[in-house]
Amino acid sequence: MPRSPPSRRRSRPRHRASSRRTPTTSSANVTVDIAALALKSGNAAVLRGGSAAESSNRVLVEVIQGALVETGLPAEAVQTIDAHGRAGAAALMRARGFVDVLIPRGSADLIQTVVRESTVPVIETGAGVVHIMLDATADEQLAVDIVHNAKVQRPSVCNAVETVLVHRDAAARLLPPVLEALRASGVVVRGDERARAIDPGLPPATDDDFATEHMALELSVAVVDDLDAALAHIRRFSTQHTESIITRDMANAERFLAEVDSAVVMVNASTRFSDGGEFGFGAEVGISTQKLHARGPMGLLELTSTKWIVRGEGQVRA
Repeated sequence: MPRSPPSRRRSRPRHRASSRRTPTTSSANVTVDIAALALKSGNAAVLRGGSAAESSNRVLVEVIQGALVETGLPAEAVQTIDAHGRAGAAALMRARGFVDVLIPRGSADLIQTVVRESTVPVIETGAGVVHIMLDATADEQLAVDIVHNAKVQRPSVCNAVETVLVHRDAAARLLPPVLEALRASGVVVRGDERARAIDPGLPPATDDDFATEHMALELSVAVVDDLDAALAHIRRFSTQHTESIITRDMANAERFLAEVDSAVVMVNASTRFSDGGEFGFGAEVGISTQKLHARGPMGLLELTSTKWIVRGEGQVRA
């Protein structure tokens, strides 16, 4: 039976307004999203897309620029440097004073290259080594449905689950149906020693597997002693993107929410909900895994900053 979307809230809302240029690297559909968000928030956007989408991006930017001119806005408010290739990207990363912020989207290697080499401030949209913990009290059908959706519905995105941690007291009950559903959809599952004791057909999972964002129908499973062990595993391997716990123990749920240091933390919901559109932003710029100034899915507010305005009548400071 269809379930309602999970409730969501954002702590410490912030309000800003300013002008900012927002370069990005991504696929063709993101070109339109970024252009719309940039214009709505009062920014210009300099776009650098992936080579696979270069022709699509060129046509889309031409259409956007034509629409801008028709409405009396400068065509250059949205532009692409794709024609300049890697040299253009390198110049963009050193355009401090001309570009206010870079927001790289793409592989972990690309993001880290921009973070290391850019002299322009960067908002890091990190890779998604995403975890789901199946607690001792987890409902079996909920566990099957959520893990399957989080891995299979769209495996190539950053909010797809990569590691499932199962409480030892529930492992014999939950692992067989979860693995059966995943395998039926073609997922390659690897397990630690304790998971393989329950399902000897699992290939062994290594630390490298637990640290990898597969972005494919691949997943690692580990059996943990308790919530403390799950939290320790997440601290070690997580990229601080999104984590979820499946449980009927609300004390454990609240502790998980409080102690997991990731941009998005969930209870009894698929990690696929970690998305600006699902959070009601419309489009999103990306999902930030850093802590300042933006964290989590970024919409209009995250493309703005504060401008303080003072109107006086001759006041002087004592």
